[in-house]
Amino acid sequence: MAVETRLTAKIEPFDSFWEAPADLERGYTTFYAFYRHNYLKYVPADRDARILAVSCGPGYFVHTLQRHGYRQVLGIDSCADKVAYAQRRGLPCQVARAFDFLAAHPQAYDLIFCEQELNHLTKDEILAFLALCRDSLKEGGTLIVHVLNGANPITGAEALAQNFDHYNTFTEYSLRQVLEYSGFRHIRVIPLNLYVFYTNPLNYVLLVLSWLYTAFFRFSFRLYGKSNRLFTKKIAAICQK
Repeated sequence: MAVETRLTAKIEPFDSFWEAPADLERGYTTFYAFYRHNYLKYVPADRDARILAVSCGPGYFVHTLQRHGYRQVLGIDSCADKVAYAQRRGLPCQVARAFDFLAAHPQAYDLIFCEQELNHLTKDEILAFLALCRDSLKEGGTLIVHVLNGANPITGAEALAQNFDHYNTFTEYSLRQVLEYSGFRHIRVIPLNLYVFYTNPLNYVLLVLSWLYTAFFRFSFRLYGKSNRLFTKKIAAICQK
């Protein structure tokens, strides 16, 4: 009998999605806009690519991919209620624990997309998770992960302290560092844009303010001999096996 891997985070475990709004149905619209803007360009063009969404929750990323014609997408999440909601919408999601599922599916996927932040894992768990992802990808397959950005002078420290199950933050350098150590290549670290609802005029104002903050932060960091370039609240990495 298989023994399920138990992770350190208990209140907001890594293998379940915790960012959904109170109105779960509304999330299919808001997260679609976010995913389409930030991630869709990095998904394989082949609509028959085998894609796994880890910690899928109600299936927001699965829904996004299906809207764009992808036919072999699967979402997994450890929370049965969230998966049941996705299934009622006809989305291909199932209850599973991330580590055990990945271990049971070697060289199976063209893309693995991690919907939960790596910050919900300890450092040892991060290394174990990345190793499992690499083993579960086909040769040349893509991994997409995202993290809280510790370089942001406004949100970095608060992001670590405000959640009992946040064990770390990353910068562009440290995210690239751990992915290289885990054997990934062609690593690209990108900022994640939160202001993607272009029908709302306020978002244009926020985009300008965000750009001004970034310019100020870059200048300030350089005064201290630092070369940080990315200061969005969250950053993501796209890399290949």
